[in-house]
Amino acid sequence: MPIPRKQLVSLADTPYYHCVSRCVRRAFLCGSDPYSGESYEHRRRWVESRALELARVFAIDICAYAVMSNHAHLVLRVDEAEAQQWSQRDVVERWHQLYKGNLLTQRFARGQAIAPYERDTLDSIITEYRRRLADISWFMRALNEPIARQANQEDGCTGRFWEGRFKSQALLDEGALLACMAYVDLNLVRAKMAKTPETSEHTSIRLRIAAAHKGEQPKELLPFIGNERQQMPKGLCFNLKDYVSLVDQTGRVIRKNKRGCISSNAEDVLARLNIPTENWLQLTTSFEQLFTGPVGATKSLDNYCRHHKRRRRHGATACRALFG
Repeated sequence: MPIPRKQLVSLADTPYYHCVSRCVRRAFLCGSDPYSGESYEHRRRWVESRALELARVFAIDICAYAVMSNHAHLVLRVDEAEAQQWSQRDVVERWHQLYKGNLLTQRFARGQAIAPYERDTLDSIITEYRRRLADISWFMRALNEPIARQANQEDGCTGRFWEGRFKSQALLDEGALLACMAYVDLNLVRAKMAKTPETSEHTSIRLRIAAAHKGEQPKELLPFIGNERQQMPKGLCFNLKDYVSLVDQTGRVIRKNKRGCISSNAEDVLARLNIPTENWLQLTTSFEQLFTGPVGATKSLDNYCRHHKRRRRHGATACRALFG
């Protein structure tokens, strides 16, 4: 029996999660269907645009993403503290960007008077909206449902488009987070759909590299903020240049028809995370095959399983071997 989502997503352990949604049909979500000859390449834009739009509404940041032919990867960070800082009006306005709400919230949004006997009901509704706007399940629901309806309408059919449940993996520490991000960013290179990270369409690494050429970071993604220091802003505790270099060098190595190596700058990042180069290459080519549950160093995994009172530690052997 699948583990309930509320047990898979535990913000007390980590705010970072790797989510994967897969298409159930033989026909590809995107790309060209070899059977019918139909091209669905435009649907990759649907998924990417919708995900980036949702990141502006939810208290959930996107660290990395890749839209493939029949599935989509997202590495998400839940920012529960941000959701708690929103005013009631902020919550309602954000929710109404996605859903209609009800007559009471619509009146509240228009600034109309709320009767005293309606106040408790309104407060309860807004509390629920606030919770949903920091909930990964609602984020994935708001992403997948419109795409499914749009694709069904285009195909002239009904029924499921995605699998019933999206896959969710807890990323318990910096090593697991960085390895998963690189794995996601290199999906198209590994699948031979792109030759380099910067030409990998509908991926976060392409968006980051395009912005970096202008000396910027994409506003739609969680930014890289450098090494830890006092009064840290919100972001990923790595240097953007080092990460892009690491992904680029890794992409060169895993392409069997190209010679390549991990540069000294990239090795500095791996040394900080205590991940040998050989282990890094295995992580960034086989992340999903190696891990089916929470991912992190042995200590992080032990703490997670102890917190959830789990006796079985899925993936413990791989975590111990690859993260130390």
